[in-house]
Amino acid sequence: MAPDPEPLLPRAGHRPATGGWRSALFIIWVEVAERFAYYGISSNLISYLTGPLGESTAAAAAAVNAWSGAASMLPLLGAAVADSWLGRYRTIVASSVLYITGLGMLALSSMFLSPSQQCKLTADGREACPRSSLQTAFFYVSLYLVAIAQSGHKPCVQAFGADQFDATDPAESLARGSFFNWWYFGICGSATVTIALMSYVQDNVSWGIGFGVPCVVMVLALAVFLLGTKTYRFYDDSADGKGAGVFTRVVEAFRASRKRSPEGGEHRHGDREEDAAIVEEVRGLARLFPIWATCLLYGVVFAQPPTLFTKQAATMDRRVGSSGFQIPPAALQCFMGISMITCVALYDRVLVPVARRLSGAPLGITMLQRIGTGMVLAVAALVVAALVEMRRLSTAVDAGVVDLPGAVVPMSLWWIMPQYVLLGAADVFTMVGMQEFFYDQMPVELKSLGLALYLSVLGVGSFISSFLISVIDGATRRGGGTSWIADNLNRGHLDYFYLLIAALTALELLAFLYFSASYVYKRKTVSVH
Repeated sequence: MAPDPEPLLPRAGHRPATGGWRSALFIIWVEVAERFAYYGISSNLISYLTGPLGESTAAAAAAVNAWSGAASMLPLLGAAVADSWLGRYRTIVASSVLYITGLGMLALSSMFLSPSQQCKLTADGREACPRSSLQTAFFYVSLYLVAIAQSGHKPCVQAFGADQFDATDPAESLARGSFFNWWYFGICGSATVTIALMSYVQDNVSWGIGFGVPCVVMVLALAVFLLGTKTYRFYDDSADGKGAGVFTRVVEAFRASRKRSPEGGEHRHGDREEDAAIVEEVRGLARLFPIWATCLLYGVVFAQPPTLFTKQAATMDRRVGSSGFQIPPAALQCFMGISMITCVALYDRVLVPVARRLSGAPLGITMLQRIGTGMVLAVAALVVAALVEMRRLSTAVDAGVVDLPGAVVPMSLWWIMPQYVLLGAADVFTMVGMQEFFYDQMPVELKSLGLALYLSVLGVGSFISSFLISVIDGATRRGGGTSWIADNLNRGHLDYFYLLIAALTALELLAFLYFSASYVYKRKTVSVH
C-alpha cells in the first residue's frame, strides 16, 4: 500500500481550503482523547500492580518503567512504517483500532478473579488478590498491545497535525510554533482530568470501570478523527519522487556514498547533485544524535511521577476539607498537569512575545535553549523531592510509624506539591522543545520519525530508570540491608535515589550545553509546485 501523499505546498497567495487551525483542532481533540485513554492506564498502574496483582514496590516500578519504555520506543518502528508504506492517516486509523482492542482486553483482564483466590493486605495496607499465571499473562499481553498501538498513533497524530501548517509560509510557520504549545496545553488538560477522575474510580469504585472508560473514550477519538477527514491537508510528492520513506532514504544514502567513492565510477552531474543532497541529509540526521543522547536522563526524570512520586504520596496525609475527603495518591499528578497548563499559556502569550522583542528571533528563544531551561528545572524538582522525602522520613520517626507501613505519616500532601509543579514547568520547556526540535530538523519525508525520536528519549529514559531501580534495589538489599526502594518506604531511602538522578541529570546537562553550543540548525527551503 502506497503511503499517504505529503501535504501539497501551495504557491504564495493561494491558500487551500484544507489545513490550518480548523484541521489542526480536529487532530488536537483526537490527541486529547488518546491521552485521556493512555493516562487512564499509566498514571495509576503502579497501584494496580502493588495492589490487586500483589507485586513489590521495586518490581512494580521497574515493570511500569519497562512498559512505558516500550510504549515510547516502539514509535520509532511505527513512524518508519508510516513514512515508508502506510502513510500517517492510515497508520492513525489502524493503530486506533488496535488501541481500542488492547484497552478492551485490559478492562476484561481486571475483572478476572477466581473464587479460590485468597486476598491479603500488602505492606502499604492495600488489598491484594494475586492472579494466576494465566490471568497475569493475559493482563500483560493486553498492556503491551496498548504499547504497540501507541507505536503508530503517537508519532503520526502530532506530525499529521503539524503538517496542516506550511513551514514555508511566514504566517503559517509562526502558527505551527504556536501549534506545538497548544498541542501540549490540550494533552496536559486531558491528563489532569483523567488522572483526577480515573484514579478515584480505580481506587474507590472498580478497576474494570477504571480501565473500561478509556476504551470508550478511544472509540470516540477515532470517530472524531474520521469526521475531520475532508478538512485535512494531504501531501503529494509524486512530482519530485520524494515520500519514499525512511528505508528508501537509507538505501539512497548508501548508494550515494558508493558513487562518491573512487570505485563508484562516473555518473551524471545531476546525479552528483542529488547524491550530495542525500548524503548531506544523512549527515544532518547524524548531528541530531548528540542532542538526542544528552536528553536521555530527562526521560528518567519523566518516569518518576507515575511511579515513585505516587508511592511517596500514598504514605502522606491526603485529606482535604472539613469532610475529610482523601485524594488518591495518583491524583496528585494533577498538580503537574495544572502547572503545565499554566506555563504553556504564560510561555506562548507572555514569554515568547517578550523574548521576541528582546532577541529579534521569531520564536523568542531557540528550541535548544528551551530544552536546556527545562533540564535545569528538572534538576531543581528532584532536589526538592529529595528534601521533601528527608522531612517525610523524619516525620515518620517522630510519629513512631516507621514500622507501620499502612499508617499515614502525619505530613500534609501540600509538602509534595512543589516537586510536581516544578516538573510540570520543566515539561513545558523540555518536552515541547524536543517535539518541535526533532520535527523541525527532520527532512519532510521523515517528520513522523522525528517525533518518534523525541518519544524514544522517554522510552530509553524509562528503561534506564527501570535498570537503575533494579540494580539499586539489589545492591542495597545485599548482605541483609534495606533497599532504598523498600515496600515499607519509611525504611527506604527515596531521597538518595532522587539525589542520584539529580546528579546524573546535572552532568548530562553540561554535555547538552556543550553539543548544543555548536549545533547548526537546518535551513528551511521553499518548495514551488
